[in-house]
Amino acid sequence: MKILIIEDERTLADSLKLMLTSKGFESEAVYDGESGEEYAMLGIYDLIILDIMLPFRNGYQVAKDIRKKHISVPILMLTARSEIEDKVRGLDSGADYYLTKPFDSRELLATVNALLRRQGTQVNELVFGNTHLDLESAELACDDNSVSLSAREFEVMRLLMVSGKNHISKESLLTKVWGYDSNAVENHVEVYVGFLRKKLSSIGSDIHIEAVRRLGYHLECDG
Repeated sequence: MKILIIEDERTLADSLKLMLTSKGFESEAVYDGESGEEYAMLGIYDLIILDIMLPFRNGYQVAKDIRKKHISVPILMLTARSEIEDKVRGLDSGADYYLTKPFDSRELLATVNALLRRQGTQVNELVFGNTHLDLESAELACDDNSVSLSAREFEVMRLLMVSGKNHISKESLLTKVWGYDSNAVENHVEVYVGFLRKKLSSIGSDIHIEAVRRLGYHLECDG
């Protein structure tokens, strides 16, 4: 299970990460709303712990944008704001539960486990046009046709589907898929985009990957 922590108090964020890791969760922490939203939009997390008072974008905005993208990941708002109006606004923004600071670690863990249980066996997927990307099996499917993706094909396709009609640059794809320290070059991205185009065609998908010079790639839907 992967958990994303979006919390600007670094000491708290890092201690939460350490605690959750010790309980067997794979955890990542980011320290501002803008970065947190970017991570959340990857669609790879099973739960998000989200503070409200964050630099650049507050938690309400982040939660709303996550839900606009139809990402159904459970969101646990963890904040010092305890007024009823704040809680109502948090839940209306898309949060599933609201936990007030200071909190007991046992209460936090119980809430995390409860939210994950509630998620159950719900399919975790991204959809664009008539095409579905299963985030657990790494399969790309259209109607009754499906094709398995390699690890890097999956990462590139996931980022494209999250971005949708918004451009994502080759540099961004290189960094997120191959990593900062990789020797990979932009040609690697072009090769994998070529692989994905063939696989989309093979399953009868109505989406295609558009390349725009200097801007990168985005998805388009036929018709």
